[in-house]
Formats: sequence, C-alpha cells, structure tokens
Amino acid sequence: MATEDVDPRFSDLDAWPLVSAMEAMWEGQLAAVAAIGHALPAITAATEAAQAALGDYGCLVYVGAGTSGRVAVQDGAELTPTFAWPKERVRFIVAGGDSAFVKSIEGAEDDIDDAVTQIDAARLTPHDVVIAVAASGTTPFTVAALQQAGSCGAVTIGIANNPGTALLASAKFPILIETGRELIAGSTRMKAGTAQKVVLNLISSGIMLRLGRVYRGMMVNMQPTNAKLKRRAEAMVAQIADCDPSHAARSLEQAEGDVKTAVLLALGVGRTEAETILKDGDGNLRRVFAELAKDRDSDRDSHPKAPAARKQGGAVEP
Repeated sequence: MATEDVDPRFSDLDAWPLVSAMEAMWEGQLAAVAAIGHALPAITAATEAAQAALGDYGCLVYVGAGTSGRVAVQDGAELTPTFAWPKERVRFIVAGGDSAFVKSIEGAEDDIDDAVTQIDAARLTPHDVVIAVAASGTTPFTVAALQQAGSCGAVTIGIANNPGTALLASAKFPILIETGRELIAGSTRMKAGTAQKVVLNLISSGIMLRLGRVYRGMMVNMQPTNAKLKRRAEAMVAQIADCDPSHAARSLEQAEGDVKTAVLLALGVGRTEAETILKDGDGNLRRVFAELAKDRDSDRDSHPKAPAARKQGGAVEP
C-alpha cells in the first residue's frame, strides 16, 4: 500500500537541514489537498445522497480507528456548535471506544466483533448516514462496521487513501483520495490525515448547505452560547434584515437566540407567524424569502393601486 511504503526521495529526511524538511512536509500537505480534486464528483454524489436520506430524524455516524477515527470525531464534534445539528443525531463508532479519542488503544482496530456490536447498538435505519474513514482502506474494524451498516440499509460512505481496498468495495459511495507515500512512511497523520479532514469538511458542510443551515455564507443555525457568538448572531441579523445593530439585538433577544426567527422579527413579522413561516419552509431562509416575495407579488397583482408596506428593518432580497 502506498500509504505504508517508504518514499526513496525522503529516505534521508532526518539528516536534512530542518528548513528543507519543513519545506518538504509543507509541500506534502499541499499535494494532499490537491489530490482531492479528482474525487470531487464522488464527494458530491455522496453528499447529495446523505442529505436526501437524513430528513428530520436521520443520524450522521462517523466510523474509524486510530488517526482516521480521531479525524472523523473532530469533524462530527463541530456540527452542533457550527450548525446547531442535534447532538443526538451525530454518533461516533471508534475502535477502542470513547477512550480512543485521546489515546491509542492497541489492537482495537482489529476487533471485528466490537465493530459489529457498536453498529448493532446504533440501530441504524435507511435514514442514517455512515461515514467510514481509513487511510489504508483495509482496517478490519472500520471495514466490518461499514459492511454491517450497509446490511442495515444505511447510506454508507467510505473514504480511503489506497485504491482497490475493502473499505471502498464495501461502501455504496466510495471516495478514493490517492495521497501516495508519506514523507515519514506509514505516518498517515500527515498527508492522508489532512486529505481526510478536508473531505469530511466538504461532506458535512455540503450537507448543511443543502439542509438550509447556511444562508449567504453565514451559519444561521448557530446558537449564541457566549459573548463572541452573540455578537456574531447580532451581526448576522443586522446584515440579513438590513437593520441597525440595536434593533437586531432586540430581535435576537425576543427570538431567544434563534437567528432565523430574529431575522423575521426584525422585518416586522410576529413571533408566532415567524415560527410558522420557518416551519413551513423547513427552516430554509432562502426558501422562506422566496415564498414571501411570491406572496408579496401576488398581493400586488391583486391590489395594484395599494402602496407597498414597508417592514421595519428594511427589505431583503431572497
């Protein structure tokens, strides 16, 4: 496997001047990111399938062992603070259990029985999405977990850095990122790990884009749980509703920290109506504004002589 092979170009890396070694390792990171480009169609297909399956109840399940498992956990752990993704809808199935998040558990990656047990305990359905990551593509725990998830009908996505491997063959949506040999043979925390993190970022962020948890490049589902995030939320409300900061702050307070509701309140919509509008629009602000614009245009067609009402805070284009 390429990820395990020694690269003769770097066989004397430890004897190089440190500045030269640093430059080589940096160039390796750039090459790892560049390798993702060829896989963008596969990444997009997997993301679309994941979004379609999740609906209102499906879970995102991250599977991995060792470095790959910890990279996967890092991506999943950010979904709640960034996109307000419900904590109960993200799960981690890692070789060695929770303790493996911060330390190596020897032999855990070979434990097929534990993989099957953890998947069975998750009680997966066709609405769930399982993302399994392994640089080698052959890790027994990860392959077994993905295969078991597939037998439950879950959407299965496999990410590996070597071609023709069991993980890719077992996934409904295989994603190959050929990062090649590492500068330090077998140290997949380097090129392979970097590529894995980028791919996971693309998939999870793409899902949230399609689920309406992002609007105009802003994470409008974010929860303002500290002073910095509160300021960010107020700025989002002010920008989207085109209103002054004080009005945005009051609207956010009235909405109990919900940015989307606060935007509608800032535009003059009542609290109950705002919640109903958002529910009908599946929480997607772009869809909500499109419907509001359609209703406004329809009302103007019915009453062409009536002056257009100006909502507090200004107008927003969908």
